[in-house]
Amino acid sequence: MTVLDKIHSKYSGDEQQQLLAAYNYAELMHKGQKRASGEPYFTHPCAVAEILIDLGLDYPSVAAAFLHDVIEDTPATDEDIKVRFGKEIMTLVEGVTKLDKINYHSHEEEDAENFRKIFVAMANDVRVIIIKLADRLHNMRSLNFLSNERQQRIAKETLEIYAPIAGRLGISQIKCELEDLCLKYLDPEAYEFLVTNIHQELAERREFVEFVVNEIKEILKESNIKGEVIGRPKHFYSIYRKMKLQNKTLDQIYDITAVRVIVDTEIECYEILGKIHNKWKPVPGRIKDYIATPKRNMYQSLHTTVVTNFGQFFEIQIRTVEMHKTAEYGIAAHWMYKEQKSSKTDFDDRLSWIRDVMNWQGSMGESKEFVDSLKNDLYDNELLVFTPKGKVLSLPLNATPVDFAYAIHSEVGNKCVGAKVNGKIVPLTATLSTGDIVEILTQSNSKGPSWDWLKFVKSGSARAKIRQFFKKEMKEENIRTGRAMLEAEAKRRGYNLTDLLTENAFKRLSNKMVFASQEEMMASVGYGAVSVNTVIVKLIDYYKKEAPKPASAIDNAKLRYTPAGSVLVQGVTGLVVSLAHCCNPVPGDDIVGFISRGRGVIVHRADCPNLRGLERERLQPAQWTGDFKSDFLAGIKIIATNDTGVMAYITAEISAMQLSMTNIVGRINKDKQAEFDIKVTLNKRSDIDLLMNRLKRDNRIIEVFRTNN
Repeated sequence: MTVLDKIHSKYSGDEQQQLLAAYNYAELMHKGQKRASGEPYFTHPCAVAEILIDLGLDYPSVAAAFLHDVIEDTPATDEDIKVRFGKEIMTLVEGVTKLDKINYHSHEEEDAENFRKIFVAMANDVRVIIIKLADRLHNMRSLNFLSNERQQRIAKETLEIYAPIAGRLGISQIKCELEDLCLKYLDPEAYEFLVTNIHQELAERREFVEFVVNEIKEILKESNIKGEVIGRPKHFYSIYRKMKLQNKTLDQIYDITAVRVIVDTEIECYEILGKIHNKWKPVPGRIKDYIATPKRNMYQSLHTTVVTNFGQFFEIQIRTVEMHKTAEYGIAAHWMYKEQKSSKTDFDDRLSWIRDVMNWQGSMGESKEFVDSLKNDLYDNELLVFTPKGKVLSLPLNATPVDFAYAIHSEVGNKCVGAKVNGKIVPLTATLSTGDIVEILTQSNSKGPSWDWLKFVKSGSARAKIRQFFKKEMKEENIRTGRAMLEAEAKRRGYNLTDLLTENAFKRLSNKMVFASQEEMMASVGYGAVSVNTVIVKLIDYYKKEAPKPASAIDNAKLRYTPAGSVLVQGVTGLVVSLAHCCNPVPGDDIVGFISRGRGVIVHRADCPNLRGLERERLQPAQWTGDFKSDFLAGIKIIATNDTGVMAYITAEISAMQLSMTNIVGRINKDKQAEFDIKVTLNKRSDIDLLMNRLKRDNRIIEVFRTNN
């Protein structure tokens, strides 16, 4: 049956007219274009449309499939599409076109930003990503016409991005075929081995599978239950992955085939499961009830592995007709079964995880962090844990009690001070397992989460809620700190933040990093959601590309300079330049050079009290420039209440920032307060600013400031 035959058989008269118009327009626009295989290019959009028709997608999606490459590859414009086919189809075509422009193989950070764009597109209209999945599936089917390098590249991104998304949307047909095709190109020897040996194994097992199918049919007949029983081979990649993860050979994988039982009701599912277990012995630990506790992609089924009287193992899956539709077509079942379409609420539930992702992605300024958090939520690894009242929560693999607390509610996470797992107190860093009963201990006067929690939580949602707490509770201070850090880093690199942070530059930056305002960006830097270096590097890049290159202050003054690391001192040549030990200047501090007798030039902080007694004519302007590979020593004084644990808190915060502490001296002052003089090594001023900001969060800390020796 051709794609035109399928259009006539599956869509109404008006829908057919729209689809035929899209077909004819795309054929005309792609006329004369060829694919790498030598076929007419138009065969590709036809194949994509056919995949969507088989999935049961609505006619605007299929029309967009015909048209998805015309804006990119032909003279057609989005306005042409809108006039001819309407806004809805134009929006779908535009969404797929934007995804087509994504380059997955530039810099790692760019890759991460591209991944974020995919989820923005999904949140706007999930049909966009389904069209893109069909597009990718057909491209994978014809990958053999490309070079080996491109085959490897496209297969890798498909396995890492598109197959997991198909799985998360529950479209197992596309997910399984994509994974098998990826295996074919990423590990061709393993693929050929599996194709040859599994086909041979299936031939040998055919009689046995038929025996099992007939036995279960007999059980259905005796129970007066109508149903379907089929035997099916598992797809190659799932067997390959099991062999890799469990370090087993093919003959040690006993469930390369599965028998599927499809009945009408949930009660019948459980009834058949009991009778199968009465006939054959179940394998302990291999019984999974995904009906009572569905997977995150809404998959439901009963799974059991049993062993026959002959000692042969096989897997049985039991589900209803509706569960089978969801298992095969996932989110696409919403359009496929129009006469029995799931309710809007059910459909919204299926998309809720996308909305959750988009809710917490905004709190993560850096796309790389967004992707790292997302992978735990996206890939098919999950554990099911229980509240004391029996509610089931799905969490990423290796989740902790803190992940569990935030999965219940933000306030439970923010007030969390401890946890019990199966009735026993455990650390908040403990790893949860499927079946655990978790109780969160809270205190109403808790000061909130710790920054250290970000090191061990596994779910993107928990990570985002922790950052949201610091973002909200310390907004004004975060803005001030972020601004100071950006100004210091810009100055260290020889720029003025005002010159860099133009309206146009911020607009370009916010498109990349999703900031609503400059204050939000500065707050994000202040509370550590995005690094100061990331922002400044991008702003400098925009500045260099757009601004006329001004003569630097050093050029205007016609300075001669001597480098000490990356320090420039006006009017000095041939002298050794060193940093003063009295005030320990670090990159970003305002500095001045003092020409000494016999010791060269000594660079002090501009606010160093020792400068007051020096001869003014020996002082010369100085500035930081360039990047720094060496460490600098900085001193801070901390005044705190004399409470137990204060010193442990201070050292933990220093350690959390991965700074080295070279010296600490503590004492009790005349006001009965604890005083600590600390020396730390760092390579930029923003580190010391961020450390002092973090220390001030604890209400036991009275004052923190930089010191001189």
